[in-house]
Amino acid sequence: MARAYRGPVTEDPGAGLGRPGKRSRPRTKDRPDYSQADVGVVVAIDRGRYRCLVDDREVTAAKARTLGRKAVIVGDRVRLLGDVSGREGTLARIVEVEERRTVLRRTADDDSPHERPIVANADQLAIVTALADPTPRPGMIDRILVAGYDAGLEPLLVLTKADLASPDEIAAVYGPLGVRTVVCQPGADLGPLRELLAGRVSVLVGHSGVGKSTLVNALIPGVERVTGEVNAVTGKGKHTSTSAVALRLPPPGGWVIDTPGVRSFGLSHVTVESVVAAFPDLAEIAEDCPRGCRHESGAVDCALDAAVADHRLTADRLESFRRMERAWTTAAY
Repeated sequence: MARAYRGPVTEDPGAGLGRPGKRSRPRTKDRPDYSQADVGVVVAIDRGRYRCLVDDREVTAAKARTLGRKAVIVGDRVRLLGDVSGREGTLARIVEVEERRTVLRRTADDDSPHERPIVANADQLAIVTALADPTPRPGMIDRILVAGYDAGLEPLLVLTKADLASPDEIAAVYGPLGVRTVVCQPGADLGPLRELLAGRVSVLVGHSGVGKSTLVNALIPGVERVTGEVNAVTGKGKHTSTSAVALRLPPPGGWVIDTPGVRSFGLSHVTVESVVAAFPDLAEIAEDCPRGCRHESGAVDCALDAAVADHRLTADRLESFRRMERAWTTAAY
């Protein structure tokens, strides 16, 4: 039987079907312009939904697919499209994340290559530490300080449960670094702490069970953050905050970002240079160090040792700095 005539054979089987060939889609560097989109601040995240504040309206949003794997975190300033009325049942889309002024990060552990951004655009890091129940952990404080200096945040040490132990010893440890300290105890006036938080965006970080949520409840009446107790056997607290949330302070104003309690704080993303740069006096002296100097104890020709010898730098300040250096190069906690 003769074969039916099918027409002329072409090299491209799709040529007669009106379909474009592979890689025929024109490439362009043009990107969507979202400059006229509404701007909001991410104040909470819950199971893929982002609560954003847009002109004092709380708007629920999802992340647009075009953002891919880009993380959106509490504190981010974002551009939104869609329904930003804030009415129940409405959903906007986050289409762009604006450049962050600061980012507080940590890694899962000291050899992890993966950074985890925690909070964006804060300007103050409030390290909350109990003076007892649980006992202070200077290694953990040092590590959080290192992450704060790396992020460009101004540190504040908030000592809680002062009714159980004296703050003098722990405050003296951080005095040489110039870290401001405020002491709190149950039922006491929080005026000094309020003054230090006023007009700032402060991220509260601390070990589980140190009293962060209790502080937030006292600072912002009616917010009702869940509080927990410390295990009498292990001396460790349990996580009561499950995700970061930004909360507006009453007049004179400001914001606090309450974060979940941490039990580890990896610092594999931090460099010595970024921390030294947080101390202008040390950074100036360190310019005379040999290339690659890590400034640790026993470092050959470290200019910081020479500065102590000729009284340009106090031994206490150098030791405090080196204690932090040890905290992020060894498992100090």
